[in-house]
Amino acid sequence: MTQLQSFGLRLADPNVGAASRRGGAGPSDHKAVTVDGRTIMVPVHTAAAWSSPFVAEASDASGASALMRGGIRVGRIEFPKAPRFYALQTFDGIPYSHIATLHGADVLATTVLQTCIRYENRKKSCQFCAIGQSLAAGRTIARKTPEQLAEVARAAVLLDGVKHMVMTTGTPNATDRGAEILCDSAFAVKAAVDLPIQGQCEPPGDDVWFARMKASGIDALGMHLEVIAPELRARIMPGKAKVPVGRYFEAFAAAVGVFGRNQVSTYLLAGLGDTRDSILSTCDKLISIGVFPFVVPFVPISGTPLEDHLPPDPAFMRSILEPLGAMLTVADMRSRDIKAGCGKCGACSSLSTFER
Repeated sequence: MTQLQSFGLRLADPNVGAASRRGGAGPSDHKAVTVDGRTIMVPVHTAAAWSSPFVAEASDASGASALMRGGIRVGRIEFPKAPRFYALQTFDGIPYSHIATLHGADVLATTVLQTCIRYENRKKSCQFCAIGQSLAAGRTIARKTPEQLAEVARAAVLLDGVKHMVMTTGTPNATDRGAEILCDSAFAVKAAVDLPIQGQCEPPGDDVWFARMKASGIDALGMHLEVIAPELRARIMPGKAKVPVGRYFEAFAAAVGVFGRNQVSTYLLAGLGDTRDSILSTCDKLISIGVFPFVVPFVPISGTPLEDHLPPDPAFMRSILEPLGAMLTVADMRSRDIKAGCGKCGACSSLSTFER
Protein backbone atom coordinates (compact mmCIF):
# COMPACT_ATOMS: atom_id res chain seq x y z
CA MET A 1 0.00 0.00 0.00
CA THR A 2 2.81 2.41 0.84
CA GLN A 3 4.53 1.72 -2.47
CA LEU A 4 1.31 2.11 -4.45
CA GLN A 5 0.62 5.47 -2.88
CA SER A 6 4.13 6.72 -3.65
CA PHE A 7 4.58 5.27 -7.14
CA GLY A 8 0.98 5.41 -8.33
CA LEU A 9 -0.74 2.93 -10.62
CA ARG A 10 -1.15 2.45 -14.37
CA LEU A 11 -4.52 1.13 -15.50
CA ALA A 12 -5.10 -1.23 -18.39
CA ASP A 13 -8.74 -0.11 -18.25
CA PRO A 14 -9.01 3.53 -17.11
CA ASN A 15 -12.79 3.21 -16.79
CA VAL A 16 -12.74 0.39 -14.24
CA GLY A 17 -14.63 1.03 -11.00
CA ALA A 18 -15.86 4.42 -9.81
CA ALA A 19 -14.65 7.42 -11.74
CA SER A 20 -11.31 8.84 -10.64
CA ARG A 21 -11.07 12.40 -9.39
CA ARG A 22 -9.18 15.20 -11.16
CA GLY A 23 -8.52 18.56 -9.53
CA GLY A 24 -10.58 20.01 -6.72
CA ALA A 25 -10.05 19.83 -2.98
CA GLY A 26 -9.09 16.75 -1.02
CA PRO A 27 -7.48 13.64 -2.55
CA SER A 28 -7.25 14.34 -6.26
CA ASP A 29 -5.77 12.72 -9.36
CA HIS A 30 -6.47 9.48 -7.46
CA LYS A 31 -8.59 6.39 -7.82
CA ALA A 32 -10.05 4.27 -5.04
CA VAL A 33 -8.40 0.83 -4.94
CA THR A 34 -9.18 -2.03 -2.54
CA VAL A 35 -6.12 -3.99 -1.41
CA ASP A 36 -6.58 -6.95 0.98
CA GLY A 37 -10.02 -5.68 1.88
CA ARG A 38 -8.87 -2.13 2.62
CA THR A 39 -9.70 0.76 0.29
CA ILE A 40 -6.99 3.34 -0.31
CA MET A 41 -6.60 6.27 -2.69
CA VAL A 42 -3.87 5.68 -5.29
CA PRO A 43 -2.54 8.29 -7.75
CA VAL A 44 -3.41 7.45 -11.37
CA HIS A 45 -3.22 10.82 -13.18
CA THR A 46 0.15 12.11 -11.96
CA ALA A 47 3.44 12.08 -13.87
CA ALA A 48 4.81 9.52 -11.41
CA ALA A 49 1.81 7.25 -11.95
CA TRP A 50 2.30 7.25 -15.72
CA SER A 51 5.73 5.68 -15.20
CA SER A 52 4.78 3.54 -12.21
CA PRO A 53 6.15 -0.02 -12.04
CA PHE A 54 2.65 -1.12 -10.96
CA VAL A 55 0.00 -1.99 -13.55
CA ALA A 56 -3.60 -3.07 -12.94
CA GLU A 57 -4.69 -5.49 -15.63
CA ALA A 58 -8.23 -5.49 -17.00
CA SER A 59 -10.69 -6.79 -14.42
CA ASP A 60 -12.09 -10.32 -14.56
CA ALA A 61 -15.73 -11.41 -14.33
CA SER A 62 -15.73 -10.91 -10.55
CA GLY A 63 -14.46 -7.34 -10.89
CA ALA A 64 -10.97 -8.09 -9.57
CA SER A 65 -7.74 -7.11 -11.33
CA ALA A 66 -4.29 -8.64 -11.24
CA LEU A 67 -1.70 -6.21 -9.85
CA MET A 68 1.49 -6.56 -11.87
CA ARG A 69 5.03 -5.30 -11.29
CA GLY A 70 7.67 -5.88 -13.92
CA GLY A 71 5.45 -8.45 -15.61
CA ILE A 72 5.06 -10.44 -12.38
CA ARG A 73 1.75 -10.76 -10.58
CA VAL A 74 2.20 -9.39 -7.06
CA GLY A 75 -1.38 -9.17 -5.87
CA ARG A 76 -5.08 -8.96 -6.52
CA ILE A 77 -6.95 -5.68 -6.25
CA GLU A 78 -10.49 -4.44 -6.72
CA PHE A 79 -12.07 -1.11 -7.54
CA PRO A 80 -15.14 0.16 -5.68
CA LYS A 81 -18.05 0.77 -8.03
CA ALA A 82 -19.74 4.14 -8.47
CA PRO A 83 -22.22 4.75 -5.62
CA ARG A 84 -25.90 4.66 -6.42
CA PHE A 85 -26.53 8.18 -5.16
CA TYR A 86 -24.44 9.51 -8.10
CA ALA A 87 -27.38 8.69 -10.39
CA LEU A 88 -29.64 11.22 -8.64
CA GLN A 89 -30.02 14.98 -8.89
CA THR A 90 -31.70 17.75 -6.94
CA PHE A 91 -35.08 19.18 -7.90
CA ASP A 92 -33.28 22.06 -9.64
CA GLY A 93 -31.19 19.67 -11.73
CA ILE A 94 -27.83 19.59 -9.90
CA PRO A 95 -26.25 16.11 -9.89
CA TYR A 96 -25.69 14.78 -6.40
CA SER A 97 -22.06 14.10 -7.35
CA HIS A 98 -21.57 17.87 -7.75
CA ILE A 99 -22.58 18.37 -4.14
CA ALA A 100 -20.74 15.52 -2.41
CA THR A 101 -18.57 12.60 -3.49
CA LEU A 102 -17.65 9.18 -2.18
CA HIS A 103 -14.13 8.94 -0.73
CA GLY A 104 -12.56 5.58 0.00
CA ALA A 105 -15.28 2.95 0.46
CA ASP A 106 -17.85 4.51 2.79
CA VAL A 107 -17.08 8.20 3.37
CA LEU A 108 -19.13 11.08 2.00
CA ALA A 109 -17.04 14.18 1.37
CA THR A 110 -17.88 17.70 0.34
CA THR A 111 -16.17 21.04 -0.07
CA VAL A 112 -18.96 23.29 1.14
CA LEU A 113 -17.36 26.43 -0.29
CA GLN A 114 -15.36 25.71 -3.45
CA THR A 115 -13.53 29.06 -3.39
CA CYS A 116 -10.81 30.53 -1.20
CA ILE A 117 -9.68 34.08 -0.47
CA ARG A 118 -6.15 33.12 -1.52
CA TYR A 119 -6.64 30.81 -4.49
CA GLU A 120 -6.71 33.39 -7.28
CA ASN A 121 -3.50 35.03 -6.10
CA ARG A 122 -0.49 32.74 -6.63
CA LYS A 123 1.54 34.93 -4.27
CA LYS A 124 -0.82 33.85 -1.48
CA SER A 125 -2.25 30.50 -2.56
CA CYS A 126 -1.05 27.10 -1.41
CA GLN A 127 1.16 25.85 -4.23
CA PHE A 128 -0.32 22.34 -4.09
CA CYS A 129 -3.98 23.42 -4.07
CA ALA A 130 -6.41 22.66 -6.89
CA ILE A 131 -9.65 23.73 -5.23
CA GLY A 132 -10.73 25.76 -8.25
CA GLN A 133 -10.07 23.14 -10.92
CA SER A 134 -13.20 21.04 -10.47
CA LEU A 135 -15.30 24.21 -10.27
CA ALA A 136 -13.82 25.55 -13.51
CA ALA A 137 -14.44 22.18 -15.17
CA GLY A 138 -18.11 22.20 -14.17
CA ARG A 139 -17.84 19.13 -11.92
CA THR A 140 -19.09 20.92 -8.81
CA ILE A 141 -20.81 24.09 -7.67
CA ALA A 142 -19.30 27.02 -5.81
CA ARG A 143 -21.50 26.88 -2.69
CA LYS A 144 -23.43 23.86 -1.44
CA THR A 145 -26.46 24.90 0.59
CA PRO A 146 -27.29 23.20 3.88
CA GLU A 147 -30.48 21.84 2.27
CA GLN A 148 -28.56 20.29 -0.62
CA LEU A 149 -26.04 18.68 1.70
CA ALA A 150 -28.76 17.22 3.89
CA GLU A 151 -30.56 15.78 0.87
CA VAL A 152 -27.44 14.15 -0.55
CA ALA A 153 -26.21 12.86 2.82
CA ARG A 154 -29.52 11.14 3.51
CA ALA A 155 -29.47 9.48 0.08
CA ALA A 156 -25.85 8.36 0.47
CA VAL A 157 -26.66 6.69 3.80
CA LEU A 158 -29.82 5.00 2.55
CA LEU A 159 -28.54 3.89 -0.87
CA ASP A 160 -24.84 3.25 -0.26
CA GLY A 161 -24.37 2.70 3.46
CA VAL A 162 -22.08 5.68 3.97
CA LYS A 163 -20.66 5.58 7.52
CA HIS A 164 -19.35 9.11 8.11
CA MET A 165 -18.92 12.48 6.40
CA VAL A 166 -16.13 14.99 5.82
CA MET A 167 -17.00 18.66 5.37
CA THR A 168 -14.16 20.89 4.31
CA THR A 169 -14.22 24.40 2.93
CA GLY A 170 -12.17 26.98 1.17
CA THR A 171 -11.24 29.84 3.49
CA PRO A 172 -13.81 32.64 3.07
CA ASN A 173 -12.37 35.22 5.50
CA ALA A 174 -9.71 35.85 8.10
CA THR A 175 -12.03 35.74 11.13
CA ASP A 176 -14.04 32.50 11.46
CA ARG A 177 -12.18 30.96 8.46
CA GLY A 178 -15.17 28.89 7.41
CA ALA A 179 -16.41 27.74 10.81
CA GLU A 180 -19.78 29.44 10.41
CA ILE A 181 -20.41 27.77 7.05
CA LEU A 182 -19.56 24.40 8.56
CA CYS A 183 -21.94 24.98 11.47
CA ASP A 184 -24.88 25.75 9.18
CA SER A 185 -24.11 22.73 7.00
CA ALA A 186 -23.66 20.24 9.84
CA PHE A 187 -26.84 21.33 11.59
CA ALA A 188 -28.88 20.65 8.44
CA VAL A 189 -27.29 17.25 7.80
CA LYS A 190 -27.78 16.07 11.37
CA ALA A 191 -31.45 17.12 11.19
CA ALA A 192 -31.87 14.84 8.17
CA VAL A 193 -29.76 11.79 9.04
CA ASP A 194 -27.72 10.41 11.93
CA LEU A 195 -24.27 10.59 10.32
CA PRO A 196 -20.98 11.33 12.15
CA ILE A 197 -19.33 14.45 10.69
CA GLN A 198 -15.81 15.81 10.64
CA GLY A 199 -15.48 19.53 9.92
CA GLN A 200 -12.26 20.91 8.45
CA CYS A 201 -11.08 24.52 8.42
CA GLU A 202 -8.16 26.69 9.42
CA PRO A 203 -8.04 27.74 13.09
CA PRO A 204 -10.75 30.38 13.53
CA GLY A 205 -9.78 33.70 15.01
CA ASP A 206 -11.84 33.06 18.14
CA ASP A 207 -11.81 29.73 19.99
CA VAL A 208 -15.51 30.12 20.78
CA TRP A 209 -16.18 28.62 17.35
CA PHE A 210 -15.10 25.18 18.57
CA ALA A 211 -18.03 24.97 20.98
CA ARG A 212 -20.34 26.29 18.26
CA MET A 213 -19.17 23.66 15.80
CA LYS A 214 -19.62 20.92 18.38
CA ALA A 215 -23.13 22.16 19.18
CA SER A 216 -24.05 22.23 15.48
CA GLY A 217 -23.42 18.49 15.15
CA ILE A 218 -19.75 18.30 14.16
CA ASP A 219 -18.25 15.28 15.92
CA ALA A 220 -14.57 15.64 14.99
CA LEU A 221 -12.41 18.50 13.76
CA GLY A 222 -9.54 18.74 11.30
CA MET A 223 -7.17 21.73 11.20
CA HIS A 224 -4.38 20.96 8.77
CA LEU A 225 -0.79 22.09 9.25
CA GLU A 226 0.37 20.30 6.08
CA VAL A 227 3.92 21.71 6.29
CA ILE A 228 5.97 22.30 9.45
CA ALA A 229 9.20 24.26 8.83
CA PRO A 230 8.51 28.04 8.76
CA GLU A 231 10.63 28.62 5.66
CA LEU A 232 8.81 25.84 3.78
CA ARG A 233 5.43 27.15 4.89
CA ALA A 234 6.30 30.64 3.66
CA ARG A 235 7.35 29.29 0.26
CA ILE A 236 4.76 26.58 -0.33
CA MET A 237 1.72 28.13 1.35
CA PRO A 238 2.52 31.84 1.72
CA GLY A 239 -1.00 32.99 2.59
CA LYS A 240 -1.81 30.22 5.01
CA ALA A 241 1.62 30.64 6.64
CA LYS A 242 0.40 33.99 7.96
CA VAL A 243 -1.40 31.86 10.56
CA PRO A 244 1.68 30.78 12.57
CA VAL A 245 2.28 27.24 13.76
CA GLY A 246 2.03 28.54 17.31
CA ARG A 247 -1.57 29.60 16.68
CA TYR A 248 -2.34 26.12 15.38
CA PHE A 249 -1.09 24.54 18.58
CA GLU A 250 -3.10 27.01 20.69
CA ALA A 251 -6.17 26.10 18.63
CA PHE A 252 -5.41 22.38 18.87
CA ALA A 253 -5.34 22.54 22.66
CA ALA A 254 -8.59 24.51 22.79
CA ALA A 255 -10.32 22.19 20.32
CA VAL A 256 -9.28 19.03 22.18
CA GLY A 257 -10.91 20.55 25.25
CA VAL A 258 -14.19 20.65 23.31
CA PHE A 259 -14.10 17.59 21.04
CA GLY A 260 -11.98 15.32 23.18
CA ARG A 261 -8.70 13.47 22.81
CA ASN A 262 -8.24 11.79 19.39
CA GLN A 263 -11.19 13.71 17.89
CA VAL A 264 -9.02 16.57 16.61
CA SER A 265 -6.62 15.81 13.78
CA THR A 266 -4.21 17.45 11.37
CA TYR A 267 -2.82 16.56 7.95
CA LEU A 268 0.95 16.50 7.52
CA LEU A 269 2.21 16.20 3.94
CA ALA A 270 5.38 14.13 3.77
CA GLY A 271 7.65 14.77 0.82
CA LEU A 272 7.58 18.57 0.60
CA GLY A 273 10.85 19.14 2.44
CA ASP A 274 10.18 18.49 6.12
CA THR A 275 12.65 15.95 7.47
CA ARG A 276 11.71 12.61 9.00
CA ASP A 277 12.87 13.78 12.43
CA SER A 278 10.96 17.04 12.17
CA ILE A 279 7.75 15.24 11.22
CA LEU A 280 8.09 12.65 13.99
CA SER A 281 8.95 15.23 16.65
CA THR A 282 5.93 17.30 15.62
CA CYS A 283 3.76 14.19 15.72
CA ASP A 284 5.01 13.44 19.23
CA LYS A 285 4.04 16.96 20.33
CA LEU A 286 0.61 16.63 18.69
CA ILE A 287 -0.07 13.25 20.29
CA SER A 288 0.90 14.64 23.71
CA ILE A 289 -1.97 17.15 23.53
CA GLY A 290 -4.43 14.63 22.06
CA VAL A 291 -4.29 15.52 18.35
CA PHE A 292 -4.17 12.72 15.78
CA PRO A 293 -1.36 13.41 13.24
CA PHE A 294 -2.48 12.05 9.87
CA VAL A 295 0.71 11.82 7.80
CA VAL A 296 0.12 11.31 4.09
CA PRO A 297 2.46 11.15 1.09
CA PHE A 298 2.38 14.33 -0.96
CA VAL A 299 0.70 13.81 -4.34
CA PRO A 300 1.49 16.46 -6.98
CA ILE A 301 -1.71 17.55 -8.77
CA SER A 302 -1.67 18.48 -12.44
CA GLY A 303 -2.12 22.18 -13.14
CA THR A 304 -0.64 23.36 -9.85
CA PRO A 305 2.78 25.00 -9.36
CA LEU A 306 3.98 21.78 -7.70
CA GLU A 307 2.75 19.41 -10.41
CA ASP A 308 6.33 18.34 -11.22
CA HIS A 309 7.38 17.83 -7.60
CA LEU A 310 8.39 14.22 -7.04
CA PRO A 311 6.31 12.16 -4.59
CA PRO A 312 8.13 10.81 -1.52
CA ASP A 313 10.02 7.55 -1.73
CA PRO A 314 8.21 4.57 -0.14
CA ALA A 315 11.18 3.95 2.16
CA PHE A 316 10.92 7.53 3.44
CA MET A 317 7.22 7.06 4.10
CA ARG A 318 7.79 3.78 5.92
CA SER A 319 10.52 5.37 8.05
CA ILE A 320 7.86 7.80 9.32
CA LEU A 321 4.71 5.69 9.39
CA GLU A 322 6.17 2.69 11.18
CA PRO A 323 7.38 4.56 14.29
CA LEU A 324 4.33 6.85 14.15
CA GLY A 325 2.02 3.83 14.20
CA ALA A 326 3.82 2.58 17.32
CA MET A 327 3.56 6.03 18.94
CA LEU A 328 -0.18 6.15 18.34
CA THR A 329 -0.62 2.64 19.72
CA VAL A 330 1.25 3.49 22.92
CA ALA A 331 -0.90 6.62 23.29
CA ASP A 332 -4.06 4.57 22.66
CA MET A 333 -5.00 6.93 19.81
CA ARG A 334 -6.05 4.58 17.04
CA SER A 335 -7.69 5.65 13.80
CA ARG A 336 -10.63 3.31 14.36
CA ASP A 337 -11.63 5.28 17.46
CA ILE A 338 -11.96 8.60 15.62
CA LYS A 339 -15.65 9.36 15.17
CA ALA A 340 -15.42 10.71 11.61
CA GLY A 341 -13.04 12.10 9.04
CA CYS A 342 -9.83 11.53 7.16
CA GLY A 343 -7.91 9.81 9.96
CA LYS A 344 -10.74 7.33 10.48
CA CYS A 345 -11.09 6.68 6.73
CA GLY A 346 -7.33 6.35 6.32
CA ALA A 347 -7.54 5.94 2.55
CA CYS A 348 -4.95 8.63 1.75
CA SER A 349 -2.21 7.01 3.83
CA SER A 350 -1.13 3.54 4.87
CA LEU A 351 -0.65 4.81 8.45
CA SER A 352 -3.36 2.63 9.99
CA THR A 353 -1.66 -0.55 8.73
CA PHE A 354 1.25 0.30 11.06
CA GLU A 355 -0.98 0.62 14.11
CA ARG A 356 -0.78 -2.34 16.47
